[in-house]
Amino acid sequence: MDTIAVLIPCYNEAQTIAKVIGDVRANLPEAVIYVYNNNSTDDTEKIARECGVIVRNEYKQGKGNVIRRMFREIDAKCYLMIDGDDTYPLESAREMVSMVLEKNSDMVVGDRLSSTYFTENKRPFHNFGNSLMRWGINSLFRADIRDIMTGYRAMSYDFVKTFPVFSKGFEIETEMTIHAVNYNLQVDNVVVEYRDRPKGSESKLNTIPDGMKVIRKMFSLYKNYQPMHFFGLIAAVLMLVSLIFMIPIIGDYAHTGLVPRFPTLITCGFVFMAGLLSLFTGMVLKVVDSKDRKDFEYRITRIHDRYKTLTK
Repeated sequence: MDTIAVLIPCYNEAQTIAKVIGDVRANLPEAVIYVYNNNSTDDTEKIARECGVIVRNEYKQGKGNVIRRMFREIDAKCYLMIDGDDTYPLESAREMVSMVLEKNSDMVVGDRLSSTYFTENKRPFHNFGNSLMRWGINSLFRADIRDIMTGYRAMSYDFVKTFPVFSKGFEIETEMTIHAVNYNLQVDNVVVEYRDRPKGSESKLNTIPDGMKVIRKMFSLYKNYQPMHFFGLIAAVLMLVSLIFMIPIIGDYAHTGLVPRFPTLITCGFVFMAGLLSLFTGMVLKVVDSKDRKDFEYRITRIHDRYKTLTK
């Protein structure tokens, strides 16, 4: 088992990968560096091998697929994940790693948004999207994560081995964040510097399509992890709408003894029943969610026992 494993997912990062590897060695000389090449069409893999690090390949395209492979194959006391595009200075790496190894942190988030991100990043929609996701997830999950989409994170063995990776692409950071928050794992924030990509290096993130995927992932996970809130909100809206239209009909009936708008009454009845069905769906799924949380505690205990065995 490695003490510190530095994970660098790469797709066409030939321009910057050598510098990133050099920076890692300068700041974490004891770390084992893994570069996972994801079907690069440039010299990323060749340059990484020449730098003397461990290079492996993931042939299913997408950052989520790469991270799934990394988490499966590597055992370490602390995992430091960083992008290969040289946008994250490594000066904060030691502090982030120390919080995992010495202070029991399960995930340390490299917070770009509290430092230079909004001045360095030249893509305004990316700035807006990061702010929107931070507000959305912190509001929905009652958390205090200062940078949801950062690719700069330090993680514990317990987190990595209990995290089920479902995302295929850039939604992975959102999924990691919500997993940690939902299961009450220890999450810390460290402010890190951010610098824009060097000239000639292009982002692989497609702003609108990938942004929509991230938003869909956020609401999907909200439905799965907070079913009572999700379906309760739907129930409240449906029942309120049905009552708004039904009250005048009830008033007419009280005064005249007649029901002048039978179609509206029938529709309101069905909408109200749909609200009740949504409410009970949330209640049932809440019980399932509670059992899953208990099962997670058993799973993480087994993983931690395995960790202690591997580190003896």
